[in-house]
Amino acid sequence: MTPFRFRNRHFFLLDVFLLLFTPTLALALRVDAAVFPRYVEGLLIFTALSLFIKLLTFHFFLFYRQYWRYAEVEDLITIGLMVITSTILAAGIFFALQGLNLIRDPGVPRAVPFIDGMLTLVVAGGTRLSMRAVQRAQTHYARRKADWRRALIVGAGKSGATLAHDIRRTTQTNFNLDIVGFVDDDPDKLRMNIRGVPVLGSREKLPELIAIAQIHEVIVAIPSLPGKAMREIVRTCEVAGVRCRTLPGLYELLSDQVSVSRLRNVEVEDLLRREPIQTDLSEVQALIAGKRVLVTGAGGSIGSELCWQIAHCRPAQLIALGHGENSIFALTNELSRLRTYMKGHDGPELKPIIADIRDRTRLESVLATLEPQLVFHAAAHKHVPMMEGNIEDAVTNNVLGTRNMVELSAKYGVEHFVLISSDKAVNPYSVMGSTKRIAELIVYCVAERTGRPYVSVRFGNVLGSRGSVVPYFRQQIAEGGPVTITHPEITRYFMTIPEAVQLVLHATTLSQQAGVLVLDMGEPVKIVDLARDLIELSGLKIGRDIDIVFTGLRPGEKLFEELFLPSEAYQHTRHECIVMASKGQLLSGRSALEVMEQIDNLIAAARCGQAAEVRRWLKTLVPEYTPPENHD
Repeated sequence: MTPFRFRNRHFFLLDVFLLLFTPTLALALRVDAAVFPRYVEGLLIFTALSLFIKLLTFHFFLFYRQYWRYAEVEDLITIGLMVITSTILAAGIFFALQGLNLIRDPGVPRAVPFIDGMLTLVVAGGTRLSMRAVQRAQTHYARRKADWRRALIVGAGKSGATLAHDIRRTTQTNFNLDIVGFVDDDPDKLRMNIRGVPVLGSREKLPELIAIAQIHEVIVAIPSLPGKAMREIVRTCEVAGVRCRTLPGLYELLSDQVSVSRLRNVEVEDLLRREPIQTDLSEVQALIAGKRVLVTGAGGSIGSELCWQIAHCRPAQLIALGHGENSIFALTNELSRLRTYMKGHDGPELKPIIADIRDRTRLESVLATLEPQLVFHAAAHKHVPMMEGNIEDAVTNNVLGTRNMVELSAKYGVEHFVLISSDKAVNPYSVMGSTKRIAELIVYCVAERTGRPYVSVRFGNVLGSRGSVVPYFRQQIAEGGPVTITHPEITRYFMTIPEAVQLVLHATTLSQQAGVLVLDMGEPVKIVDLARDLIELSGLKIGRDIDIVFTGLRPGEKLFEELFLPSEAYQHTRHECIVMASKGQLLSGRSALEVMEQIDNLIAAARCGQAAEVRRWLKTLVPEYTPPENHD
């Protein structure tokens, strides 16, 4: 059965019909039946006058342009103001006419217009809210015929309450969820009703509640829920054979609103979520607001997320620089959505720039023309095995490109420069890692020479970035396997992209001096455990549906990554998850001039295609670099 929808024209006709009788009812409530006939003439005049004024006032308040399907109690405030206005006008005009003897006595008792006003409020407000209730009942019936699925929401906080309300009011018959109750660990909420939905118990009662309430689906509505707790909920749902969905994490939501459309299946990123980090966004916003900000590698995973989060901080101009025109074009289209989210503000001026960071002339033209005040340098070749076979390009992009960017930033007065570095720069085994280590040296040398707070921010792998293991595993699972892993003991540090970028932005506010800032990556994760989680989240069983195969370490690959050199001390910063590495090991006792001369030789060798000479200079610049051929 398709629910009948009341249109405003239906409400108009209903108002006219009912408001013709409210003055009569008001008079009947005010006087006895015996004297009622004395007031008939005045009643007819007041009825006609009040109906005209009410409809005119309703029109002025745009009453018949409201979309009443989503009417709430708050809308009664508007209705109340409208009824009070029409009541005062009708009473004032009627009694003024009576005072001028234009209406013969007796008119109507003075209380009648105000009793009529209360009845009008019932008519105007009651019909709208009751019709909405009828429509919801019709939707309820239609969705029951579509075989409702019984659901629990984990988390009775603001997100859970908003989601429950959104689900219950949706008219999509294909979204057939019946919210049975909430699950929440707050004892004060137990046995309470939130938006008409009861809180049934704590998370430890979830298996029991699923069985007793015959639940088909569990929805996790706690954006800050850590990965360990998410794993427990997912395991419980797997054992019970029920579906588990969630809202995006705290970092993904940003300023977006909680709604039915944001629901999605649980992803591996949710299982690796860390404890929520207490951050003060006001510092980041104060640093970026009204500034001209340039992001290199803007079309990449980290670069595009940087652009997205920076744009929310309301810079005057966002310069998105990248080498690939398609990725920059896609980013430009995506950022245009900000007009929807940033009410009262059109968002930053967006300047897409197609340029190669190795082209110093082109970069100088960009910086001289646009004069950025902050630069985030995310452009880099980062695929470890690929760079082992393309050593010359790794050097010209990661080393020469970084030197071009940081030297030109210093020349044109950039206030803050941030290099996105990598944990592979520590005791590097790979070409990629050693070039990132040299990039850190370049930023430090220029910062020391100029006195500007230029920094490198070092962190590990980010889930879902281009070239990372997660998309690769997902592709293998989609193809039926096997899932290939290089070694059963290989581990990596992981962060989600939004989390890593938010910490990078916070690190920028801490950069009062040159150096290397290191993000707290939490505990390292075994890649084989990551693969198992992805397979199980896909609804498959290892060994039965899909296999895991170990293929051996690839060129330049290490069993584990590190965040600090063994001799590298660190000091805490104002932020609990960001530390500053000591400067003692950056230059290894060499002068900045000597280091820059060696970098010149490295770049010259790379431009000439001399791979052996490039490796020699990498070893000279980064004594910790251990090329694969030196390993047993």
